[in-house]
Amino acid sequence: MLLAGCSDLSGTGGKGYITSDGTVTEIAPGDRGDRIELTGEDLSGEPLALAPLRGKPVVVNVWWSACPPCIVEQPHLNEVADDLGDRASFVGVNIRDASAENAQAYVRGQDVAYPSFYSPDGRALLPFSGELGPRDIPSTLVLDRDGRIAAVVRGAIPSKQTLVSVVEKVLDE
Repeated sequence: MLLAGCSDLSGTGGKGYITSDGTVTEIAPGDRGDRIELTGEDLSGEPLALAPLRGKPVVVNVWWSACPPCIVEQPHLNEVADDLGDRASFVGVNIRDASAENAQAYVRGQDVAYPSFYSPDGRALLPFSGELGPRDIPSTLVLDRDGRIAAVVRGAIPSKQTLVSVVEKVLDE
């Protein structure tokens, strides 16, 4: 079921991405894999890493500036980041943008307050393989305090409250 549609781009209008319906998959603490290790550069070319964010849940959103569902879900992500404050960290993973300037314009236009990895080749998704494919845009992952994948939302988040509920479950662990 998790791979349904991933080998076919029909229905995407040839855009090169596959969006799902916002299905949330939660992973029990005992079933989680290893911590996710990801380092790279942000949209300005500065170093960025997940490791310093450990100790509280981290919401990782995979996006692309030309992805309509990404644009639609961004206000929800911004609101959840504001609502959760310092109880959780947020970071984006920008893939597919041909230039960092395009990604920076999106961030400015959408009022995104958290940093994003810039990975036009999609390599930043490699640590998430098995949970995400290279065309799963948008997708959102929630990492637990130890940096392990606790939940995956494939497609745009269905609602602000859905994401808040998932993060709060991880906070309560």
